Amino acid sequence: MELNSSVQNPERKEYSSVCVGREDDIKKMGRMTAVVHDREVVIFYHKGEYHAMDIRCYHSGGPLHLGEIEDFDGRSCIVCPWHKFKITLATGEGIYQAIDPKDPSAKPKWCSKGIKQRLHKVTVDNGNIYVTLNNEPFKCDSDFYATGNFKVIQSS
Repeated sequence: MELNSSVQNPERKEYSSVCVGREDDIKKMGRMTAVVHDREVVIFYHKGEYHAMDIRCYHSGGPLHLGEIEDFDGRSCIVCPWHKFKITLATGEGIYQAIDPKDPSAKPKWCSKGIKQRLHKVTVDNGNIYVTLNNEPFKCDSDFYATGNFKVIQSS
């Protein structure tokens, strides 16, 4: 066996859009959950925009569909109900408030941890909501909880 034979170039997997519900329903409820190609996602309707992301929080798998949406530093975030981690709806960044302990007059400021939660594309067609999974090959912290034993949506 050659040493390089186990090295593969990962190809992007192409996903088709999946209809997850009706536009009227998500506008009334503000959120919905769905399984898209075996990946659990939560779709939010907030301030006239749709956002979809992995349903489990990147930190320790908290159920984001049960969290509250709050604004921090002008950014709408879902707040994980387990440990209060804040994730921006628009970018999937984890944000936190920091202060310089060496500066007694410093005010806390909001900082980014980088993209932690995988976001997915939402489209609306003829009153139906479609989600297309993100196929970008970067490793995202929420990927760990997105499939396998961490499922939260019960199959019937």
